[in-house]
Amino acid sequence: MRPGPPTPAVGLGTLLGEPELGLRLAAGPPDAPVHGVHASEMADPTPYLLGGELLLTAGAWSDAPAPYVARLVRAGVAALGFGVTPVHERVPEALAGACAAAGLPLVEVDPGTPFAAVARAVWRLMAEARTRELRRVTEAQQALAAAAARPDPVPAVLSRLAASLGGHVVLRPDGRSAGAALPPGAEGAPAALEALLARVGRAGGPATATDQAGGWHLAAYALGRPAALGTATPARTPGDHTVASVAAVLLTLLTAERPAGTEAAGLTRLLLGGSAADVLGPGPWYAVHARGGPDPAGLAAALGTVLVAVDGSGGVRLVTEREPAAQPGWRLGVSAPAGPEGLATADAQAARALERAEASRAPLARHTEAGLAGLVGEAEARAHAEALLGPLPPALRATLRAWLAHHGSWDRSAAALGVHRNTVRQRISRCAVLLGRDLDDPDTRMELWFALRQEVRAPAAGPGTEMALDRVDNPPVT
Repeated sequence: MRPGPPTPAVGLGTLLGEPELGLRLAAGPPDAPVHGVHASEMADPTPYLLGGELLLTAGAWSDAPAPYVARLVRAGVAALGFGVTPVHERVPEALAGACAAAGLPLVEVDPGTPFAAVARAVWRLMAEARTRELRRVTEAQQALAAAAARPDPVPAVLSRLAASLGGHVVLRPDGRSAGAALPPGAEGAPAALEALLARVGRAGGPATATDQAGGWHLAAYALGRPAALGTATPARTPGDHTVASVAAVLLTLLTAERPAGTEAAGLTRLLLGGSAADVLGPGPWYAVHARGGPDPAGLAAALGTVLVAVDGSGGVRLVTEREPAAQPGWRLGVSAPAGPEGLATADAQAARALERAEASRAPLARHTEAGLAGLVGEAEARAHAEALLGPLPPALRATLRAWLAHHGSWDRSAAALGVHRNTVRQRISRCAVLLGRDLDDPDTRMELWFALRQEVRAPAAGPGTEMALDRVDNPPVT
């Protein structure tokens, strides 16, 4: 089966319980995780499937159901929905038998239920599940942060993590653990978890690793070689990795070698918005906002930091001493380098830079200059300037620039351009006509000045410039 999307699945039993749909289980097991909906009458729709779908069909594809069902099972289809009428008046017995033999749930779709209604119900249930999962992750993060600020933070974080995951957690190399104990020798689960911990704890090992054994979902997270965090859960939801990653970051900070007694105090100051200078080195530091990727812990490892936070909407915020580079699958907004006391400003810069990266579909955008120009990407600003100033030839742009630079003074503009003041008046009037704008409007002047500042500078004026200006002032009579 191909990997499903990182979104909570909808249980088929939940969908069968939607009274307005009138669905009925015709064969196979009563429940399965549904990650999406796809409708097709093709004899082989599998090239268009990702796995985990409820496949809806009216049965126009074939009279040989066994090979059809076999293909769906190999593709990882979660369930088959069969719409009775117009092709078949009832679910074919051969199809029901093939689904029962293959263990594929078969759902009868009532003639009065459009396939679109089934799809809409699935998407609604998925959105509700996603909202619940985001709420759970956010609450777990807050609880972990509170645990990290307690007098004995490491066992508090481990206990809170175990409760959030509903499983067992262990910290190596000191052996502290919390939560439900793994069944001794349960088909190799404890040994498999130890192997994962050793794998991420060794030099050059991965930042994270996962496995399954004895019906348990296992994961390990490097905390700084050779320390590692291991988790074992009877089930695994998409938010579990995010929750465990946050705990791994907190435990990395709490277990790092520092003067005795400074771990909890320093971390608490950071969590409560205190002075970062008391905890962080002089830097320079970079604030990073990121979105789009699946693995915040992997991103933090790639950027060389353990200072990472994940919000409820999937956004990631980091602080790192390493100058960030683009990372596959992510869009990054990067601040200007700053000292620890400037991280609040750097965080705002990174947020604006991420907005520019997403607007321009760039993998990375950095904070540029301060002021209005720093709020807009260079490429976007150039494109806007060219569109706004497009009706003006270069000579009129030069006159408009000089006039705006001298705050609309006819005399000073004329002196700067070496022409008569009436010539400046004629040219500015011509600009107003070509642009279709009121040049007495301060908003218009501001926008034009910004555009003129962004456009590509023309070569310095030389011989023949005034001749070009004259041709603008006195167009040929036709």
